[in-house]
Amino acid sequence: MAETWDEVQLIADGFERVHVELEWYSRPRAGLGDVDGKPHYFDADEYRVWPASDVVVELEREQWAIFARWNECCEAGTVKPETHPGRGGINALYDELALLLASYRQAPDDARLLVGEMRFDAGARYRVEGLDYWFRWLPTK
Repeated sequence: MAETWDEVQLIADGFERVHVELEWYSRPRAGLGDVDGKPHYFDADEYRVWPASDVVVELEREQWAIFARWNECCEAGTVKPETHPGRGGINALYDELALLLASYRQAPDDARLLVGEMRFDAGARYRVEGLDYWFRWLPTK
């Protein structure tokens, strides 16, 4: 299990919250998290980051909340994995939000390139208000 830090220490060390995970493959590949105190999308290995508007952030959080609530039910055994809302055709609102958000999730040409150092807090992996990992953003070398 990964070492965990409390939220106060994470903030003191310059780490910022991740609100939404869009892709994970051995580690976070894409999502929505704070960069310089404001929500930004991120993607790739050396992360490209770009700002997200307040309206888009609310839509992302709404879709994330649908997933997080589903995940709680799946872990409790009250729904089956094949009912994952990301499969399409299962949750109409989730599907509608995916369509609305697709263009915002594409990195623009002027996206910044940063390295994300990751730490974990002691909370649940997936939760409506975000995830258990935080990033400290550093310039690429």
